Amino acid sequence: MLKEDEKVGAVMVVGSGIAGIQASLDLANSGMKVYLVENGISIGGVMAQLDKTFPTNDCSACILSPKLVEVGRHPNVEIKTRRTVESVEGEPGKFKVKLTSEPRFVNLDKCTGCGDCANVCPVSVKAEFNGNLSERKAIYRHFPQAIPSGFAIDKLGTSPCKASCPTHISVQGYVALIGQGKFKEALKLIKQDNPFPIVCGRVCNHPCETACMRGKVEDPIDIMHLKRFVADLDLNSDTRYLPEKKESKGKKVAVVGAGPSGLTCAYYLAIEGYDVDVFEALPVAGGWMAVGIPEYRLPRTVLNKEIGYLLRRRELERGNRSGGVRIPRGERGFCPLSAQQHPAPDHAH
Repeated sequence: MLKEDEKVGAVMVVGSGIAGIQASLDLANSGMKVYLVENGISIGGVMAQLDKTFPTNDCSACILSPKLVEVGRHPNVEIKTRRTVESVEGEPGKFKVKLTSEPRFVNLDKCTGCGDCANVCPVSVKAEFNGNLSERKAIYRHFPQAIPSGFAIDKLGTSPCKASCPTHISVQGYVALIGQGKFKEALKLIKQDNPFPIVCGRVCNHPCETACMRGKVEDPIDIMHLKRFVADLDLNSDTRYLPEKKESKGKKVAVVGAGPSGLTCAYYLAIEGYDVDVFEALPVAGGWMAVGIPEYRLPRTVLNKEIGYLLRRRELERGNRSGGVRIPRGERGFCPLSAQQHPAPDHAH
């Protein structure tokens, strides 16, 4: 039996329905430190989902909302959402509780609850809070008065299309963006992991379509040609997508081989702020993209424009080679590449 001075002056309330909220308020008002634990993203329990309460037929929100505000602002109450109780040890007066925390993927200290993220989110899913009778965005909160008021994201794993993609692109993300007409945003998402959507949009064997769950209902989504669509839009645009470049690191990197892997390394290193030189033995850059894929599958004019823009985009931004990608000319043992072989787009000259 614990002595009075050995007892911990704190209480944990598991479950944040109306009963848990009222118990927390009663304990907190009596001077106890209260930890209110909830496995959901906000407190309120089932009562938050109701319109009226039995038997008085009173408005559920009118009863619950003032208590949500009070418990959320009470200095003696600390709300722990997305927590699951794993074990309880000890004795009355001094328990030790082990909790498992699930990620919210949103920093509550920085989230203001404005809802701008949900307004631009392209992905819609069934709203479990509303009994799957409506839809919500992938980033969400259950209702505007929710406590905590911050948003959250549920991640159920990796989608089959993304898992089967060799470059692990967020396929479901850019397909959803294309569906909403956000073509620039879709291309930006693609180029986070693949600098050659024009090439993959023409010659990829698209394992993502084989894994597409839509194929169990009808034909799978034509993912490859959707990628080609946004890539060709950008290729023919007056203002091509240019990723933001980080501050120059003042360091140089040499990449040997201007094939797909070498150019990809150079592309992302340049974005990170390195000054990159690419060395290539062949008279053209592109590796097997340029010398191994037939013209009818991958037109050379399209490939040359894409490679030329990739090699010059960092130089054009600064007007010099600082933080850029270039292929040194005339190095011993390597063939020099001419600008005519990989012309930049006309608007970039």
